Amino acid sequence: MANRKRVTARDVAELAGVSPGTVSKALSGRGAVHPDTRERILEAARELDLRSGRALAPPDPVRNLTVGLVTQEPFSRRRTSPLLLGAMEKLAEHDIASLMCDGRGDPIREQHFVESLLRRRVDGILVAGSGGESLTRPPLRGVTGVPVVYLMTASTDPGDASVVPDDRGGAELAARHLVATGRRRIACVLGPRREEASGIKTAATREALSEHGLDLAAEPLYGPWSEQWGRQATLQLVHNGVPVDGLICGNDMIARGATDTLQALGVPVPREIGVIGYDNWTVMAEASRPQLSSIDPNLTEVGTVAATRMIEAIHHGSPTPGVTAVACDLVPRESTAVPFDAPGTTPRPRDA
Repeated sequence: MANRKRVTARDVAELAGVSPGTVSKALSGRGAVHPDTRERILEAARELDLRSGRALAPPDPVRNLTVGLVTQEPFSRRRTSPLLLGAMEKLAEHDIASLMCDGRGDPIREQHFVESLLRRRVDGILVAGSGGESLTRPPLRGVTGVPVVYLMTASTDPGDASVVPDDRGGAELAARHLVATGRRRIACVLGPRREEASGIKTAATREALSEHGLDLAAEPLYGPWSEQWGRQATLQLVHNGVPVDGLICGNDMIARGATDTLQALGVPVPREIGVIGYDNWTVMAEASRPQLSSIDPNLTEVGTVAATRMIEAIHHGSPTPGVTAVACDLVPRESTAVPFDAPGTTPRPRDA
């Protein structure tokens, strides 16, 4: 009589909606598995055994769990690096190994890596976007029985789990900070108009200013994410005679270009114009003169939260669906400081 193929942990995992590693832990009695998940796995194992008439293979020894990390940008990029750092540190805390794959923004290359990870029987896949032109992306194709969590760029499927920075809240923080420091004629210099983030930041800035009966002093200026654009846009504002006392920039590179140009024109920052950037790129912000105030999107925390969702999914069967927005933080520095002799402040006494 021909030998019958035994039911495997992967068979049970597909029916129970968990990873093979979780099945192995549940059946061996070793490792932390939620009681409800354990019962679902045991029920799936019983069902497969009765339905197929095949014996269930003994559980594999508990193996190290592994999660694949698929990125759209190289690991060394300024925004990708903190995402991966946060995710990998959280996974390491739970003794979960990481396999990194650089998709380079190429859907074909990304799909190749996803299929490769599935062949290696990873226990989950984290998909890190760039947060560039689009803030959403289609879900991965052909992934079943393995949890997927998206970070930085959300999946268009509301049933998927996604973790992103709260860009709307960050833009509101920037606007409210300038208003709180006495600025009333505020302008925006942002990145490319086609990118969703630029539109979100413009709308959020207008909304925050409207809370104080204010609007932008000029129409937003859109261009590349570069210092050169910050310089060019600032010259444009000055040339057009727009009275401005506060400038919100789409990132720290634009803010540095704007600050350098204002001071080269004899406009002191922050005495006459306060400037705030976005991203809190410490190397850029702290090397500027004056140092740049900025909004920190907390990308390391985005990675940490995404990894936490993944760990929950590995142990409980599926990640919590929906988009989780991680709050941004204001990092005030010299470029928006209130001059000590500004109206409403008490002048600093001079030495005798």
